[in-house]
Amino acid sequence: MVVWHGLEAELGGYAQGVPLGRPVRNTRLYVLDEHRAPVPIGVVGEIWIGGRCVGAGYLNQPELTDERFMADPFATVAEGEAPARMYRTGDLGRWLSDGTIEYLGRNDFQVKVRGFRIELGEIEAHLAQCEGVSDVVVIARESGDGEAKHLVAYYVGEAAADALRAHAGDGLPSYMVPSAFVRLERLPLTPNGKLDRAALPAPEGDAFVRRGYEAPQGEVEQTLARLWSELLGVEQVGRHDNFFELGGHSLLAITLIERMRAAGLHVDVGTLFSSPILADFAAATTEIEEILL
Repeated sequence: MVVWHGLEAELGGYAQGVPLGRPVRNTRLYVLDEHRAPVPIGVVGEIWIGGRCVGAGYLNQPELTDERFMADPFATVAEGEAPARMYRTGDLGRWLSDGTIEYLGRNDFQVKVRGFRIELGEIEAHLAQCEGVSDVVVIARESGDGEAKHLVAYYVGEAAADALRAHAGDGLPSYMVPSAFVRLERLPLTPNGKLDRAALPAPEGDAFVRRGYEAPQGEVEQTLARLWSELLGVEQVGRHDNFFELGGHSLLAITLIERMRAAGLHVDVGTLFSSPILADFAAATTEIEEILL
């Protein structure tokens, strides 16, 4: 045991979970980023343990020991004492303003989507706080070329997909908001009782995030809508739809730019990343066309 937390008499305040608490005596807890630097209060990082409770490593497992046990740069030791070590838990968490740590899941499933390194456990922890969600898992579905195509959230509960997406957008950066939300009666399990990620179904078209439809306006928007529809396999594309929310990724973005040039529209791929909404992208494309003229 390395942490403790005293519960309040009124348990209603723990609807979203109980914090891990504070370290016990002679124990130190750190929340560090990927460079093993401390993160500010409220920022998600990996939980590390320091103090006298940290052992020398795993018996006869030198590689795992080197991966999990490292020198503790934050500890001060007296002359003659053994160097302090700290242990990498693999758990995600963040410091709360009251000095306790909130647990946010595991970091075993880290993916890279559109150039962003994402901890799936952080997304899952946030979605689990939505009312009407009893269980949730997020995965990165891959396209045939092996690139992570989009994030998909699978959940159990009565929450509507639109409500869950709104909750995701309120607290997560846009690149961490899943493109599709699939409601299941239960999450598939292996014979050993663990989550069977391979058995999660591919999302149907209606599972993808769709914004309120408004028909494309003008020749540029109509051309872009046609190209997006052909490239993404979406029957109807509105002027408020987001290229990446419809399943686009970096390789498809490059293909789109090539097809746009064939149609007489010239723009660089960076514009699509900065303006992924069709109407905004069309406006940016029009501006560039006017400059070129």
